[in-house]
Amino acid sequence: MNEMRWIDVLLVEDDPGDILLTKEAFELNKVRNKLHVVNDGEQAMAFLRREEGYEDAPRPDLILLDLNLPRKDGREVLQDIKGDEELRRIPVVVLTTSEAEEDILRSYNLHANAYVSKPVDFEQFISVVRRIDDFFVTVVKLPSLD
Repeated sequence: MNEMRWIDVLLVEDDPGDILLTKEAFELNKVRNKLHVVNDGEQAMAFLRREEGYEDAPRPDLILLDLNLPRKDGREVLQDIKGDEELRRIPVVVLTTSEAEEDILRSYNLHANAYVSKPVDFEQFISVVRRIDDFFVTVVKLPSLD
């Protein structure tokens, strides 16, 4: 079993309620990982490329990506990440309200590592975030990205 380690998680989400739920899920589950939040696709790419005010941003070990984002759609962000030599190894979990088969297929075709529909129930949402965290921190061997 892998030794527990802290990871940097980038949440790309524009809905303040979902941001709050994710933060609460991290806190309630005693998730020690560092959660960084950006609110649109352009900010996500600036964070990942360490540009425009994000020059000191850490390279995240995991990205939680909503699909429906302002300025730059989550699908475009996913395509940019997986098309970038330096970013493509970062695991991306699409965490979205969409259950459309088209979105699921397109996300996997763009090399998403997982596709998770956001539960509307708070307890279920907490459980989903905990499972994502458990899987990527305790089960999966993540590459060193820096």
